[in-house]
Amino acid sequence: MKYVIHEHHASHLHWDLRLEHKGVLKSWAIPKEPSDDPSIKRLALEVEDHELDYAKFEGTIPEGEYGAGKVKIWDSGTFDAIEFTGSKVDMAIHGKKLNGHFHLVKFKKAGPKSWLFFKAKDPA
Repeated sequence: MKYVIHEHHASHLHWDLRLEHKGVLKSWAIPKEPSDDPSIKRLALEVEDHELDYAKFEGTIPEGEYGAGKVKIWDSGTFDAIEFTGSKVDMAIHGKKLNGHFHLVKFKKAGPKSWLFFKAKDPA
């Protein structure tokens, strides 16, 4: 399945994680650059789904439109979903920058759209 992270220079720089699921790109905005260090967890705010073709988008969203600003692909590839539910996504990411087992878990204390994105620790 498709995986992409867009670097989005909108009103605030952030990274948009997008995962193909049930015919759309499920999407989360990550305020700080994603990391492959298992000790670093990034807040990921769930946003609206996007069409699958958006995985290839790079360019400028015009001023006055939602998300106005420059968008470029920061990482892309595929992922294998191990578990994909409304509160947890376990996956193996096969990207150019991020590779390995990652988690997205609902972070209920921070709000209904808040998740944490992080790399799994390697087995000992």
